[in-house]
Amino acid sequence: MTTRPPLPPFTRETAIQKVRLAEDGWNSRDPVKVSLAYSEDSRWRNRAEFAVGREEIVAFLTRKWARELDYRLIKELWAFTDNRIAVRFAYEWRDDSGHWFRSYGNENWEFAEDGLMKFRHASINDLPIKESERKYFWPLGRRPDDHPGLSELGF
Repeated sequence: MTTRPPLPPFTRETAIQKVRLAEDGWNSRDPVKVSLAYSEDSRWRNRAEFAVGREEIVAFLTRKWARELDYRLIKELWAFTDNRIAVRFAYEWRDDSGHWFRSYGNENWEFAEDGLMKFRHASINDLPIKESERKYFWPLGRRPDDHPGLSELGF
């Protein structure tokens, strides 16, 4: 059996690690790589879309990143229990017309004993922003360790 550390039950430290690993994965914008953090039968609610299983997760993420260009994400731990983590996040992206957005949201995660996510419930709101209002300027990919997080940015 493959595991995906850190494993539940979570401590504050391991919950923060799990959140950063998720952020790093999503910032890769690689749907297949990201899907491997989820159980084979993982169940999602993302806005008004529902996905079940890795195949549907890959299809969802492929559509998402084809539409949300120059995607950069920051996640922050909100709360945790034994096998659950709540995060808040904000990401910036532009559409194919060059209009910029900052999307804010919350996610509730539940993990299996092997560290794979079984459930992901996301609520997200999009805010149109001017390009001059952007806050995320690191090169595409992993957020640098010295880049401010959500709290430091005042989000």
